[in-house]
Amino acid sequence: MATAEPHPSQKGFTHAAEQAQQWVNELAKELDWSEQNASHLLKAVLHAVRDWLSLEEMADLSSQLPMLVRGMFFEGWRPDGPTGKRKKRDFIIHVRRGFGHEPDFDYDRSIAAVFQLLDRHLSHSEIVQVRNSMKKSLRRLWPDD
Repeated sequence: MATAEPHPSQKGFTHAAEQAQQWVNELAKELDWSEQNASHLLKAVLHAVRDWLSLEEMADLSSQLPMLVRGMFFEGWRPDGPTGKRKKRDFIIHVRRGFGHEPDFDYDRSIAAVFQLLDRHLSHSEIVQVRNSMKKSLRRLWPDD
């Protein structure tokens, strides 16, 4: 019995799932965490970044994300939602709300790991734009140029 070639959309979805899994695996390895916790952190940080950016910057960034990671990025997004303050502390509070408060949790290290992941996978010019839209204290969590 001959096997049919997968439909092109199935190949695309399979590739998208593999890309998303690769990102989660890299983050889990970097932090020595489970895939579930790494995925949860990735989503929390992506939401904080999303809510930090202008609509134009958000669209630019999202266009470079793998399809399933882009879905994570936009999940629960409300265009009319509050933007809040732009200090590092506010960003960490946003991440903590999405991830959950854990005593003795190193948010700086965890957020920096997600930023490093983005830095490895997205264009340098996009990372520079996103990083420059943030306060200096938060920019320090991004990898150096």
